[in-house]
Amino acid sequence: MEANTIEQKLERIEKLLISQKTVLNFEELVGYTGLSQSYLYKLTSKGDIPFYRPNGKQLYFNKVEIDTWLLRNRSKTNEEIQNEVTTNQTLKK
Repeated sequence: MEANTIEQKLERIEKLLISQKTVLNFEELVGYTGLSQSYLYKLTSKGDIPFYRPNGKQLYFNKVEIDTWLLRNRSKTNEEIQNEVTTNQTLKK
């Protein structure tokens, strides 16, 4: 097997293992979210992302809280918007 193929498979296995964890360290969070280290540091320093610092140095993240944070500000589909318009028009009659 090519070394590149083996590396790709190892990366996929690593991502699967990380997805099974409930608490992520900073490096794992970078891989899990796909966000850059610098952006994540900015978010933590501003308090814009939920995190834990049990010993005052290392940052840890609850995966469920991160998932909730990632899924905030949902955009409605065109169908949902159309249904709301129809419902509002019906209620006004």
